[in-house]
Amino acid sequence: MGKVAVGAAVVCAAAVCAAAALVVRHRMRCSRKWARAMAILREFEENCGTPIGKLRQVADAMTVEMHAGLASEGGSKLKMLISYVDNLPSGDEKGLFYALDLGGTNFRAIRVLLGGKHGGVVKQEFEEVSIPPHLMTGSSDALFDYIAAALARFVATEGEGLHPSPGRQRELGFTFSFPVRQTSIASGNLMKWTKGFSIEDAVGQDVVGELTKAMERIGLDMMCVSALVNDTVGTLAGGRFYNPDVIAAVILGTGTNAAYVERAHAIPKWHGLLPKSGEMVINMEWGNFSPPNLKIPFILRTPNMSAMHHDTSSDLRVVGSKLKDILEIPSTSLKMRKAIVELCDIVATRGARLSAAGIVGILKKLGRDTVKDGEKQKSVVALDGGLYEHYSKFSTCMESALKELLGEEVSDNIVIEHSNDGSGIGAALLAASNSQYLEVEES
Repeated sequence: MGKVAVGAAVVCAAAVCAAAALVVRHRMRCSRKWARAMAILREFEENCGTPIGKLRQVADAMTVEMHAGLASEGGSKLKMLISYVDNLPSGDEKGLFYALDLGGTNFRAIRVLLGGKHGGVVKQEFEEVSIPPHLMTGSSDALFDYIAAALARFVATEGEGLHPSPGRQRELGFTFSFPVRQTSIASGNLMKWTKGFSIEDAVGQDVVGELTKAMERIGLDMMCVSALVNDTVGTLAGGRFYNPDVIAAVILGTGTNAAYVERAHAIPKWHGLLPKSGEMVINMEWGNFSPPNLKIPFILRTPNMSAMHHDTSSDLRVVGSKLKDILEIPSTSLKMRKAIVELCDIVATRGARLSAAGIVGILKKLGRDTVKDGEKQKSVVALDGGLYEHYSKFSTCMESALKELLGEEVSDNIVIEHSNDGSGIGAALLAASNSQYLEVEES
């Protein structure tokens, strides 16, 4: 019996040793694989590096491309589109104004009551409407008739005190977030559809004209479009309404863009009469920007990716590629979570610092990147977009990079302000500041 017990003990001990050896080997393999995961992460971090010297080069390159884009059409990687907005809101606007925000499979109708000087936005209401899939590939008339009908139903819900003055049309700001070649403050021809839309007979047409004809067909003739804008210009308008020191706006969400207020005489490609304000809002379309001769583009690439138009989804594809590499390596869930958080922070830090360099490029173009003769000039940049609003790591890194690039003295005069819903309220405010009745009210 004793021999049996000893034999059993020996067998058990051998089994335990074998199991322990397997555990040790497994842990060693996991350790090696985790080391490889960390190596992938470190390499990615190095490739995403944004040292201050490179950021200064990005800012300088941005300024150069801005000059080139203002000089001639197609002369720059920045489109530098003339928005025809030369009269931004002042905060004194008064009355009832509407906005229509069309940028995807849903659209919004917005109603805003403005209280005049010191009155601000007294009341705002909106309704969101889904667009049936068949209308996204049908005819121009069918789409705009559907939108006009929904707009008419929304107008019919005006409550007490929410009516235009007798004899006046309701005025609308139209946010149309598709590529448009703008021809005036209230007209622009559709260049192409995106976001799943494919309506051939609308391409090349004036989208304001298409909406206007649809409103007339259903009897909504007491409404006119006073401004055609995109969300970035709307964000700038919303910021200026509350703060006269706002000189630029930046969108940081699923995509990115910037707009700013330029001196009209500094736009060589502008051939019209100089506006009374002496200013013109420029829609930069800076998502196209990639600094020449720098190994630090606005887009992220992996060896298997070609260059692509920059938007946040481009960055997400790269993050997804690296996540796939890391997730294939066994590890504890806690380690994995930490690695994923670190990966996201690497991309956020890079994007935030590049955004700061872009803003500095705008400030340099306007001569607001230095303190001249001891004069401190306040410059406010209005920001909107979920990335900036909801990702604190991003906003903190961006503002830190601005201070690093500009220095304490100048950065003290640069203010970043959140400006919400440029595609909605901003468009209504532009309808107000470009109202056909302004001269009547001033006389």
